[in-house]
Amino acid sequence: MGLWKRELWRLLLLTGSGLLVGWLLSHAWAGLALGLAACLAFHLHQLRRLHRWLTLTPQAEPPATTGVWGELFDRLYRYQKGQRHTQERLLGIIKRIQESSEAMRDSVVMLDRHGDMEWWNSAAERMLGLRTTHDRGHHITNLLRDPRFIDYFHARDYREPLTLPSPIDEQMVLQFQITLYGDDERLLMARDITRLHRLEEMRRDFVANVSHELRTPLTVLAGYLETYATYADQLSPRFARGLPRMQEQTARMQNLVSDLLLLSRLEIDRGGEDHAPLAMASLLASVQHDAAALSAGRHTIDVELVEPRALLGSEQEIRSALSNLAFNAVRYTPEGSRIVLRWQPRGDGASLEVEDNGKGIDPVHLPRLTERFYRVDKGRSAATGGTGLGLAIVKHVLLRHDARLEIDSLPGQGARFCCLFPAVRLRAEAPQKVSTSR
Repeated sequence: MGLWKRELWRLLLLTGSGLLVGWLLSHAWAGLALGLAACLAFHLHQLRRLHRWLTLTPQAEPPATTGVWGELFDRLYRYQKGQRHTQERLLGIIKRIQESSEAMRDSVVMLDRHGDMEWWNSAAERMLGLRTTHDRGHHITNLLRDPRFIDYFHARDYREPLTLPSPIDEQMVLQFQITLYGDDERLLMARDITRLHRLEEMRRDFVANVSHELRTPLTVLAGYLETYATYADQLSPRFARGLPRMQEQTARMQNLVSDLLLLSRLEIDRGGEDHAPLAMASLLASVQHDAAALSAGRHTIDVELVEPRALLGSEQEIRSALSNLAFNAVRYTPEGSRIVLRWQPRGDGASLEVEDNGKGIDPVHLPRLTERFYRVDKGRSAATGGTGLGLAIVKHVLLRHDARLEIDSLPGQGARFCCLFPAVRLRAEAPQKVSTSR
């Protein structure tokens, strides 16, 4: 307040002096106007100095003056200095981020809220072929034109990465991952997984080839064992006792080979050619019949159909997934348990579920249940004839149908396996009939 009082006294002094001089010269009002003009000229002069300082030499010391204008100059200088320090600190952080991104082997591309490319590191130039002079400000789909990436970008569901070949080298396999941040902006990262992809292809080819080669000798072995079984009464008692065991293990090996071949086909073949709307009522009834045959009256198996829409998918694959879940429930729940096959709405999509009230599963095992050959109780699984591949098959079938598997179970409270399908996989009306061939 002291500054403003001084400014007020200065104004009164100038106007008073002008009024006094004008009164002495018999022109009081002219003197008052002169005093006010002097006051206005002083403030205009200070305003001009402020403008010249801010536009011509903002980094220099502020002009020296007194009063309110001096305080204003000092405050602006301190504020400007603080902003300059903040800007330098932020620029340093940005520089360190850019340097660390440049040091990464993975591609990093920053996209604005519209999907236009703002910045990328040198790895993105090597992997994606980006050029600073041509591509900055262009939309990312102008560079990555694969329909799978365009669908992935617009779906806004980035929980899982996307694997595609590089747009500049078909031999290079990249794994794309998008992260949302800020004001709906995106960070695109691409990793070179060519070596891992080739190793995975070698593994798939090895499993498929070995499984295929095992099928013929197992078929021959099973045929001879079946022939021997017809003459069991003519065999020595020692050999006859081991014959059923050999047949059992041969059948188990044949089931294992069949499951391995199915998994290999699901991994290699992209599928989609046989997708059609499926009448879920008929499909569930068919699987219920097969599960009841396996149970032989030891379980109660019910069907609950709440969702009226049909599922768009492969009948053979969906049947395989549902049968695996239902047969597991029959094998691993005690006699007298109730098993429910359910098709019901789940959000915008639908859920295909198999629920039982058996012994349940310890949560520690749930994250690994879909791994190949993983068993909660290995001795019990072997006794029931399981191959350890059922849930792996279910997982791959669901991936091919844009779905995912959720498992909810606690010891002593049963288990529920939910196959969650998105709305795009549903059709308003189910067809009248669906094939029930095995």
